[in-house]
Amino acid sequence: MMSANYISTLMLSSSLRYSITSNQAALSKASTEATTGRFADVGLELGATTGGDVTLRADLSFADQLVDTNGLVAGRLDVTQDRITQLSSTATDFLKDLIAARSTDGGGRIILPPASSNLQDLIGALNISYNGSYLFSGINTQNQPVTAYAAGSASKNQVDSDFLSTFGFSQSSASVSSITPAQMQSFLDTSFDAEFASPAWNTNWSSATDQAMQSRISTTEIADTSVSANQTGFRKLAEAYTMMADLGNANLNQSTFQVVVDKAIGLVGSAITDLAALGGSVGTVQQRLTTATDKLKTQKDILNNQIVGMEQVDPTEASVRVNALQTQIQTALALTSQLQKISLINYL
Repeated sequence: MMSANYISTLMLSSSLRYSITSNQAALSKASTEATTGRFADVGLELGATTGGDVTLRADLSFADQLVDTNGLVAGRLDVTQDRITQLSSTATDFLKDLIAARSTDGGGRIILPPASSNLQDLIGALNISYNGSYLFSGINTQNQPVTAYAAGSASKNQVDSDFLSTFGFSQSSASVSSITPAQMQSFLDTSFDAEFASPAWNTNWSSATDQAMQSRISTTEIADTSVSANQTGFRKLAEAYTMMADLGNANLNQSTFQVVVDKAIGLVGSAITDLAALGGSVGTVQQRLTTATDKLKTQKDILNNQIVGMEQVDPTEASVRVNALQTQIQTALALTSQLQKISLINYL
């Protein structure tokens, strides 16, 4: 009995369809690799070494995030440093005005406008925001740190109350001229000084925290990256400007006025020194930030090179595979089309 060996058109068609499906999947993979220059399925290709690749990519992502964060921090510090410099410059000019007004007739009236203006400028500078956060609020970045000094404000109400309880009349009273140098000196060194120290400062003037914002600037470094409105230099300026703007200086007798001016001169001079030190501290952080960012960028380059070394595919070889697979698919499609035309009817 003889056996017949045969190949059916169904078997051929099925085989070709499988070949087309398989080659299309391979083509998709080869096209991706030719385009990206890296394995389409890194885990499949690297096998046991995939963990090392994942670690490298995590390190690269962390370094990238730190570089982006440092860019925002650098912007905040630049604005902070600019405000400190401006306040220091304004204070230096005001110190000259104080010295000039000390022995000038009507010095109280002369110094009033710059004192009032400087106080408002100080409050405005401390209330500056950057990228939605108040720079001088400490860690309380969503709240404006310093309240305005104006009629009805807690700060002015307290100054008015202290003045009235000490002297028995308000700053606008004609009786201000009767205040002696000793009385004014005592007031300035006790009740008035206390308004710019804790807890009164934190109750009536500032909602900022003493604690500064901290930021991670590298994989190993954390730095204070903000300045609080509660810094001593700012308080001293607020005190000096307030005493020259709102203690009835225009009506004081000359000797009592000089007591106020001398106190203000001491405060402003000390504040300028404090702001210089503060600016220096911010500058140190800025330098650390720049150095850390430069190192992170170098680290990113190293990590990226290591990742490329593990994941890289020869794009030329991938392109050759793409062309070969496209040819195979086209051939299989052509054969499938021919097989579909074959019919037993044609041979009957």
